Amino acid sequence: MFNLFKNLFTLDNSALAEIINSGAYLVDVRSPGEFSSGTVKGAVNIPLDAIPKHLGKFAGKKNTVVFCRSGNRSSQAKRILEQNGISNVSNGGAWQNVQQLLTK
Repeated sequence: MFNLFKNLFTLDNSALAEIINSGAYLVDVRSPGEFSSGTVKGAVNIPLDAIPKHLGKFAGKKNTVVFCRSGNRSSQAKRILEQNGISNVSNGGAWQNVQQLLTK
């Protein structure tokens, strides 16, 4: 049952890896302190609570992957972006998951 809910909010890793490795805009939505303790190479830090103020940074991107510590905040970020007309947003889940897929 957990996998059913997980699949509703994240892509399978093969599809996500393809999006990441095609040059997606990688956005870590954790706090600046969390971001500074480790993140994905090439990622930018836009904390979840700042997403509405930075919508312009997402406009025109072919693909965006949002991620955080566990996938909860990135799920919220994806929803905020989609509600504001930003399409092609993927929830990468945990930043370690995105990092692992990026290095493949």
